[in-house]
Amino acid sequence: MHLPATVLLLPLDINISPNSNGLPGIQQLRSIVGASMTIGLILAVLALIMSAVVWALGANSSNPHLAGRGKLGVLVALGAAIVCGASVTLVNFFWNVGQQV
Repeated sequence: MHLPATVLLLPLDINISPNSNGLPGIQQLRSIVGASMTIGLILAVLALIMSAVVWALGANSSNPHLAGRGKLGVLVALGAAIVCGASVTLVNFFWNVGQQV
């Protein structure tokens, strides 16, 4: 079986990179994402404060279940703050890894 000549003329090197002016509204979307990150960090701080209060109440009232829930809440709040703060860095890291494949 012989392939037609048009099949053999496919491009071998595709070079596509993100641009910031390809679609209208990119700057507004960046503002929305930045505001969402700020809200996420504020909520993580609020969750950390509330969880620390629950942890303290549980520890001072000899309630190990409540103290355990408070500790878990502190860890979850810290994890959420790490993800919110490092999200741009993580996406850039994996973008760069993907570009090297």
